[in-house]
Amino acid sequence: MTDTKQAYYLTSEAILKYFLNVSEHIDTLIMCKGTELNLTTTDFNLYEALGSLEERDNFNINKLIKFLEVVHIDQGTKKILTHSRVDELRKLAACEV
Repeated sequence: MTDTKQAYYLTSEAILKYFLNVSEHIDTLIMCKGTELNLTTTDFNLYEALGSLEERDNFNINKLIKFLEVVHIDQGTKKILTHSRVDELRKLAACEV
């Protein structure tokens, strides 16, 4: 018998939603992660999400710490985060509010 873990890939948008507290589903996945889940992202997705935070967002550093504890981070391709990409991510993240 093999143990099959359910895999979730977290996009930049999903990570930003978690940091902004706008997705209860993503928050539950990360905060209550059990052994049956495999959460993965790339360093670039994390970079985009963190780079899209604004001072007014009241970012809770403990959410980042929990994220780093439970999410496996692979190395991704790197490119510069632009203002237009930040605007796009913030609009996508706000859609779930």
